[in-house]
Amino acid sequence: MTDWQPVIGLEIHVQLKTRTKMFCRCPVGFGAAENTQTCPVCLGFPGALPVPNRAAIEWTIKLGLALGCEIAPRAVFARKNYFYPDLPKGYQISQYDLPSCINGRMIVPLPDGQHEVGIVRAHLEEDAAKNVHVGGRTGRIGGADYTLVDYNRGGTPLVEIVTAPDIHSAEEAKRFLQLLRQTIVELGISDAEMEKGTLRVDANVSVRPAGSDELRTRTEIKNMNSFTFIARGIEAEVARQSAVWDAGGEVVQETYDFDAASGTLTARRAKEEADDYRYFPEPDLVPVEPPAELVERLRAELPELPAARIRRLAGRLDHERALVLVTGGLDALWEATTTAGADPVAAANVIANNVVAAGVPPAAVPAAELARLVDARDRVPRGAFDEAIAKLAEPGFTADPYLEQEVVSDTAALGPLVDSVIAAHPDQAAAYRGGKEGLLGFFVGQVMKETKGQADPRVVNDLVREKLSS
Repeated sequence: MTDWQPVIGLEIHVQLKTRTKMFCRCPVGFGAAENTQTCPVCLGFPGALPVPNRAAIEWTIKLGLALGCEIAPRAVFARKNYFYPDLPKGYQISQYDLPSCINGRMIVPLPDGQHEVGIVRAHLEEDAAKNVHVGGRTGRIGGADYTLVDYNRGGTPLVEIVTAPDIHSAEEAKRFLQLLRQTIVELGISDAEMEKGTLRVDANVSVRPAGSDELRTRTEIKNMNSFTFIARGIEAEVARQSAVWDAGGEVVQETYDFDAASGTLTARRAKEEADDYRYFPEPDLVPVEPPAELVERLRAELPELPAARIRRLAGRLDHERALVLVTGGLDALWEATTTAGADPVAAANVIANNVVAAGVPPAAVPAAELARLVDARDRVPRGAFDEAIAKLAEPGFTADPYLEQEVVSDTAALGPLVDSVIAAHPDQAAAYRGGKEGLLGFFVGQVMKETKGQADPRVVNDLVREKLSS
């Protein structure tokens, strides 16, 4: 069988969190009652004229600069014609052959180097409305009883980022998207939340013989609502296409839905090409010609980008911990905590695991107090440590009352208690000695219960194992 290499390009749609829509003054917002944020412009009434949103144009340029793009001195809006229930005008206003941002690249740090993903374009457009599929098993169009349309989303500023086919595995796609999302969030231009639809991703997938540079027929996977599902959808499509080619068949250019619950792909329609949309320049809008001084001002406003911070933090930690901290928006807290004296690796582990699990907002955490807890994590009872982490964001929090509690680690004091627990459970002790070593956790749990969580679990673990083996 042929060794097939995946070839993946991504189309990422990002809703901008401007106050108003792209070409009208209707408010932008998630969760409003259906069809309440509309007007004659975004509903496409005859004679209603669009007026472009200045903030949306500037934010698009800023995003393009963050992605290393060339900023076009002249960009043109066009009409993209198609008929669908979520498009009241019968066309969508979008940049086509002259977009605002072109020829960029994004560097994705890897454990053993870096991977460059080309950015073909980032262009500005208006979003379509939202179809709501009612009935059926999953709320998707397949199997739905009927479909309603909510026009609130129609006309929201939307940036579409198109990558080159430079991605060659589902894991690479996932890491790229995590890094891109964090970049977008830190620029302050979008919440980029997939569950709210403010970040949506389509994947174009093909395969080719390993070592080849040919580009074979591709398919598009749509309607995936998490990075994990995107990766799974890509893996499923790579497996499907590989099987088709191995069997001597031909891959057909189609659009697919991926059902994460069943792991199945369903073909929906033939993939459209640009000619199908009959693009022509939007006659009611002038070209976008950003002044050079505006572009330079926006360039100067760029923060240190996530990719650069991953590389910098990896020098003090390791790549995976740096990746988790930066893509989770946790690295500012980590830097403040280590500056306050915490061990870098221990602080990374506590923040990425305990703080996140407790749902504590990183920006609300007093770093100096967290550093004290990190330093004392082996001396404070687990229950007290968890309680302290959960209360970190409370006004006036101090670690003092928790640091006053010490774990019991004296084997002379714990020994008799371990003996009594083993004696109270002779059947479990016999089963452990008979080979069921998983029961070790049962005995450790009983000792921790007797000490109300005050014992050092590592000392208890060693002591129980020693006594059960004697």
